[in-house]
Amino acid sequence: MKSDTPEELNTNPADQEISRLIDEVISSSQTDEKYRQKMQRRKEVQDQRIAKAIPEKGLIIVNTGHGKGKTTAALGMVLRSLGHGHKVAIVQFIKGAWEPAEKRAFSHWENQLEFHAMGEGFTWETQDRDRDLDKAAAAWEKSLEFINNPDFKLVLLDEINIALKLGYLQVQEVLAGLAQKPADKHVILTGRGAPPALIEKADLVTEMTLVKHPFKDQGVKAQAGIEY
Repeated sequence: MKSDTPEELNTNPADQEISRLIDEVISSSQTDEKYRQKMQRRKEVQDQRIAKAIPEKGLIIVNTGHGKGKTTAALGMVLRSLGHGHKVAIVQFIKGAWEPAEKRAFSHWENQLEFHAMGEGFTWETQDRDRDLDKAAAAWEKSLEFINNPDFKLVLLDEINIALKLGYLQVQEVLAGLAQKPADKHVILTGRGAPPALIEKADLVTEMTLVKHPFKDQGVKAQAGIEY
């Protein structure tokens, strides 16, 4: 997937104005009054953007890319949503052969959270494509229950992008399911290799970029609290 450069990302005039004001503050020696004036201008620009913003809506959120942190970022949103008292559902498409630590941590919110780890591990561990297909189909059926249930504010489909990439699920099937969600429901889809059609449909897409990795670069094995 093509990554936008900072220049390409910063095409909104309001964003450009804010960036210009920040650059001026950083690059020049400012008196207290000039600093106050520039920050006031920045506040005015930001307030104008907020005033023009559309009402709240349920978002389709995609965390993809080869870097670490896709699930971790999604779990942060889960924690935030739980903190607001919302009901949340997590369906994990690959994990399941072991109990992830996050499931134990989230047990404190058992009245708000449904957690289903429905995979059987990495594909090179299972070595059974038909069984992987069945597991992915079952996980998707469970996901649809939560997507269609208006009681759940947030649904996390962890590593569903991998299931899509491997052909265990069809992207059109997933898009059709997402189209059924209530207007105020948020759905997060994680995993590398998110298909272009899903990225096009999403409201928020973040691509995690791999810069360094302890296993790849140093041979450090997965560690409790970091990878699982």
